[in-house]
Amino acid sequence: MDRRTILQGAAATAAGVLLPASVRATAATAGETDYPAAHWVPASTSNYTVSTRPSAYPVQYVIIHVTQETFADAVAIFQNPAKQVSAHYVVRSADGYIDQCVREKNIAWHAGNWDYNTRSIGIEHEGYVDQPSYFTNTMYEKSALLTASVCDRYGIPKDRAHILGHVQVPGTDHTDPGPHWDWVRYIRMVNLLGAA
Repeated sequence: MDRRTILQGAAATAAGVLLPASVRATAATAGETDYPAAHWVPASTSNYTVSTRPSAYPVQYVIIHVTQETFADAVAIFQNPAKQVSAHYVVRSADGYIDQCVREKNIAWHAGNWDYNTRSIGIEHEGYVDQPSYFTNTMYEKSALLTASVCDRYGIPKDRAHILGHVQVPGTDHTDPGPHWDWVRYIRMVNLLGAA
């Protein structure tokens, strides 16, 4: 999309014209993402809580999820105001492409536990817990870079006590990321790829 189209999209948005999601995402400035490699595709404001983290709540965890949906369907769910769910990021299986759907300062509704929602960044990964072919090398690498960045920015230790699976969140019945997620490999990558 060229600069003119982006500017027209921004002007239309300012005028209150509802644009297609693809145009809204491109019209957003790069400064709207907390992670430079992510693309801004906002969740519905009905699906997260506005906050001022880390001043309102400390950010102490990264929670790893698996979508149980395709990448596109997961993002569409977060944009649907009736769904009451979101995550900060979604990572695509094939190429590690990352959408940011909720700003990190805000509280995404991903953990199924309010206390953990307030203190974590949620990262969804395209795939299904019983289909390990979705967990590609590129997905692991791009996700590990993202998690390392989050940990470095908030001073989160890069270990399994602070990088959690959704299954570890108290009071939920989720099983993701499931038995095929390679935690040893992932934590090693997060530590190797991080700045600290």
